[in-house]
Amino acid sequence: MAFNIALSGLNAASKDLEVTANNIANTGTTGFKGSRAEFAELYNSAGRNLSATAIGSGVRLAEVAQQFGAGNVENTGNSLDFALNGDGFFTLRDGKGYAYTRAGAFQQDANGYVVNASGQHLQVFPPAGNGFDTSTLVDLQMTTAQSAAKATGSVQMSLNLPSDATGPTTTPFSPTDAQSYNQATPFTAYDSLGASHNGTVYFVKQPAANTWNAYLYVDGVSAGAPQAVSFTSSGALATPAGGKLNFPAMSVSPGANPLTLSLDLSKATQFGNSYSLSAINQDGYPSGTLSSIDVSSQGVVQAKYSNGQSTALGQLALANFSNLNGLRQLDNTNWAASFDSGAPVMGAAGQGTFGAVQSGALEASNTADLTAQLVNMIKAQRNYQANAQVISTDDKLTQTIINIRN
Repeated sequence: MAFNIALSGLNAASKDLEVTANNIANTGTTGFKGSRAEFAELYNSAGRNLSATAIGSGVRLAEVAQQFGAGNVENTGNSLDFALNGDGFFTLRDGKGYAYTRAGAFQQDANGYVVNASGQHLQVFPPAGNGFDTSTLVDLQMTTAQSAAKATGSVQMSLNLPSDATGPTTTPFSPTDAQSYNQATPFTAYDSLGASHNGTVYFVKQPAANTWNAYLYVDGVSAGAPQAVSFTSSGALATPAGGKLNFPAMSVSPGANPLTLSLDLSKATQFGNSYSLSAINQDGYPSGTLSSIDVSSQGVVQAKYSNGQSTALGQLALANFSNLNGLRQLDNTNWAASFDSGAPVMGAAGQGTFGAVQSGALEASNTADLTAQLVNMIKAQRNYQANAQVISTDDKLTQTIINIRN
């Protein structure tokens, strides 16, 4: 009997060593979660006839339980490396279905899809309107197309015209004669194909008090007749109503749509005796190429372009489970849902119980503390040696009994 009990102890200690060895082997594995061998006593007798002097029959391995404690987050600087600060799993898809992981080391494949080293596709919620469609999962794909240009439609100028200005000494107005206008304010505009054009607004003081004419030229070509601008006696803009001067469309480039500009002077004033320009803002931009990928703490993946624009590509789809220990462990630091784990609860980073996403970082193995693992190994080794000693001792007792009978 003692042989069998000690043998079960040897087997249990061996399993404990195997679990510890696997933990130690994966100390450098990104997103790895260590395991713990849990044991239960074997007992032959049960029920009402349980004897007060009955002895247990040994030990068995009850479960290899996953330990889902967080590992340390280490910065990598790679924009496609993700770590989760809190609960949740990244969602992956391959030909076998969905899998879940804490290992956030990703890369682009030949088609621009974001995959892990095993080729599994990272899942996101697709853009929908001003948000994301959380009812649908799609593969995250990095766009390779250029960002389209936008033609300038509005140019806002924050400026001050001098209140003591007098009319030009030279008439009529000519953009090539600086003596025929008081101020010239240049700006850059873009057509529908993204080509830039040099625009200039010329201000000419009129004989009537607090009144000016504004001339608009693009690439040296007039955008139509001048338009009047006037101010109140307190220096505030009086006309045009609403502060906008709307000029007729003009052809600026072959193949591009005509450029129709609105000059917004709602922030223009007439004070003092000097001209000043504090800001020019226009709503157009050229085409742009992909310059970087940015991922927010909410898991929103954005493509940023050289023209300063950005496009949302999706929001990382995170999963959580009611019973983490019920997850079925797969290779490559992945888990699959099971009946015991319950169905995955999907959501976005920072919502509910889900943690925040940290881009440019990876979660290290939670067994990276080798000291603790080595202590566990020593304990398992001592248990193995003790059970082996029991077998040796029982063998000597048996041999002694046999010798006595002989």
